[in-house]
Amino acid sequence: MIGKLPELMSPVKDFSGLIAASPYADAVYFGVADYNLRANSQGITIENLVDFVSLCHEKGLKAYMTVNSTLYDPDIPKVKSLIENAKRAEVDALIVWDPAAIRQAKEVGLDFFISTQANVSNSEAAQFYADLGAKRVILAREMSLEQIKKVVSDVDVEVEVFVHGAMCLALSGRCVLSGFYSSSSANRGACSQPCRRKWRIIDDEKNILETDGKNYLSPKDICMIEYIPELIESGVHSFKIEGRQRDSRYVSETARLYRKAMEAYSEGRFLKREATYWKEDLRRVYNRDFSTGFYFGEPGKEGINFNVSGNASTIKKLQVGKVTHYYPKSGAASLRLIHRGLSVGDEIVIEGQTTYLNQKISSIEVEGESIEKGLRGEEIGLKVNERVREGDEVFLITD
Repeated sequence: MIGKLPELMSPVKDFSGLIAASPYADAVYFGVADYNLRANSQGITIENLVDFVSLCHEKGLKAYMTVNSTLYDPDIPKVKSLIENAKRAEVDALIVWDPAAIRQAKEVGLDFFISTQANVSNSEAAQFYADLGAKRVILAREMSLEQIKKVVSDVDVEVEVFVHGAMCLALSGRCVLSGFYSSSSANRGACSQPCRRKWRIIDDEKNILETDGKNYLSPKDICMIEYIPELIESGVHSFKIEGRQRDSRYVSETARLYRKAMEAYSEGRFLKREATYWKEDLRRVYNRDFSTGFYFGEPGKEGINFNVSGNASTIKKLQVGKVTHYYPKSGAASLRLIHRGLSVGDEIVIEGQTTYLNQKISSIEVEGESIEKGLRGEEIGLKVNERVREGDEVFLITD
């Protein structure tokens, strides 16, 4: 057995994501509409912030709010109001990097972490922010494991690193390509991700190199689940999973598998062979294929996914229908099969504003009669492992 494990932090965009993370994560991070790097995430708002943070705490999770976009003078009053609302909602810490946001966090007395947007890449930079009062620094994703260890040993500040999720073409996400390409600033939370497109190479005489178009600029995702022992032993305080735009199933599965790996190490039974199986399970949710990023040296062409720009997973999440009723005494639900049918043995996900459930179907009933398959257009009954709610969406998970 070892001492206290690092914190495991999950990304969430709404209440359903919070429910999905809660059995496995220690903390969640999120943005509130504007002034975070996922500006089109609308599931958490000023109006429901108190309820969201209260539910985090009820579930035993720390709640970290991002205010990490580039700020201009007209933004400052809104940012000040947002941070004051975070204080009232009892957010546990802010994730910031702009000095204006740091100043506001200090004025209201909120703990603050320095975002990876600050590109903290050395001990002196980490010490600078620690001297400003930062409780934690989130290191640049372009650092090696040895460089991370030096910051941990040299500076008395919590250190957070990304262990899973998207890598950015630009240094710690400080990208201008989207702004030039589509007038949508990545540093204002509106990245259009032109790096994920297929590109052709054309010289100044308009000659086209015959490549059929490749994703030359699209990095693979980080996946460090096979190296959990090395990361724990580095002394970092928090493991961060990237993906605030991902769905609740991604949130649940990434947190579940990293928790499993961390507990296996804690109990002295971590095996690399078993970790490769967990890595294959991670391929069942959204990914762009995997690499170890910069942890063991600068990645070469093996760090680029030339052939797939989006989701490389073969597992799909298909819309089925909606929950029409929940029966608490019997632990059953009625479902309206709007888009497609369901069969006994199918894996389903049920999601709603405060619902997340992933299970296999053990039985199906129609008008009290057991059947093997419900057809599109029918209303069926089935046992559910947890409470669901009227209006919740039902999805089929299939290869």
